[in-house]
Amino acid sequence: MAVLTVRPREKFLVFGSPAIGEDEIREVVASMESGWLGTGPKVARFEDDFREYKESPYAAAVSSCTAGLHLSMLAAGLQPGDEVITTPMTFCATVNAVIHAGLTPILADIDPVTMNIDPRKAAAKITSRTKAILPVHFAGRACEMDALTDLAAKHNLLIIEDCAHAIETEYHGQKAGTFGDFGCFSFYVTKNVVTGEGGMVLTGSERNAAQIKMLALHGMSRDAWRRFSDDGYKHYYVVECGFKYNMMDLQAAIGIHQLKRVETNWQRRQRVWRRYQEAFAELPLTLPAEPEANTRHGYHLYTILIDETKTGISRDVFLEAMTKQNIGVGVHYLSIPEHPYYQQRFGWQTDDYPEALRVGRQTVSLPLSAKLCDEDVEDVIEAVRRIRGI
Repeated sequence: MAVLTVRPREKFLVFGSPAIGEDEIREVVASMESGWLGTGPKVARFEDDFREYKESPYAAAVSSCTAGLHLSMLAAGLQPGDEVITTPMTFCATVNAVIHAGLTPILADIDPVTMNIDPRKAAAKITSRTKAILPVHFAGRACEMDALTDLAAKHNLLIIEDCAHAIETEYHGQKAGTFGDFGCFSFYVTKNVVTGEGGMVLTGSERNAAQIKMLALHGMSRDAWRRFSDDGYKHYYVVECGFKYNMMDLQAAIGIHQLKRVETNWQRRQRVWRRYQEAFAELPLTLPAEPEANTRHGYHLYTILIDETKTGISRDVFLEAMTKQNIGVGVHYLSIPEHPYYQQRFGWQTDDYPEALRVGRQTVSLPLSAKLCDEDVEDVIEAVRRIRGI
């Protein structure tokens, strides 16, 4: 195993560092000067802008994608004991939201090429208690939504899309997050559109959107934030036992301008993604599959697989070596059944999900951000080559 000792780049390259412009800074300062920091008119504007961008009838801003998933299941009227089928190749938040809603998560293994939930394996997990499918568009690659929507229609199931990686993603001309009953998005600091923390739920139902907004703000009557407006104090009523899941104007101030640059940022990440594909083509690494025909990849993550038998280096040694080269990397993700909590609570065994297990133990995410300059990209490429001893 040859790991070369070479001089690293001078400044650490932060994984997933967002591209923040002067427009975002000015908008945040304007919010602070206005004295209106919490949920208010800029949140409403961001909801409208995002709804229009995604061509969805309704949108509800929330504090995170996790909150959006949780509230979607509650708004859908799912009941304790109901089962929700999802993927083992996702962040823990996906499964945790199911648990917080009082439901039972059921895992279906992934397709080894797309790393998305395999519809055939999802079909095999359907029981009389199954009420929803929760697909995750991993790394920005669209799930097989034709197969999943057919499956949902056949068994009268809800579809709740986890689109944390998939703001720009499209499948057969339709935007991710608009296939099912709910589509949930993340604006976390590493995502393609950033608000620091934050999320959005898309839905085709006015009732569902109103329910989510109400539950996100303590269960208070709709637009309760207006009670402190310059129209004079407005009484509010608590109509449900809700949560503190609302987005602030300070966050929306960033998101409004991030969304304006969503296309140019996507184009930049696409160029970086393609440069990686070209640079690593001859290395003994498993690279991401090319985007499928008639789809649009979100290019959220660039994940390679490190198979020690082919590379002569383990995944974890590779991670350490990249860090020593001052290159930030990520792991997306250890499979859900690897984690002790889920093993203890649900009895999940890693060997029952062999594809997710293999990917989870080999995967490395390289920096992929609109903020990367060409020099940063070449530093990443050179670091990978050096670690490989090439």
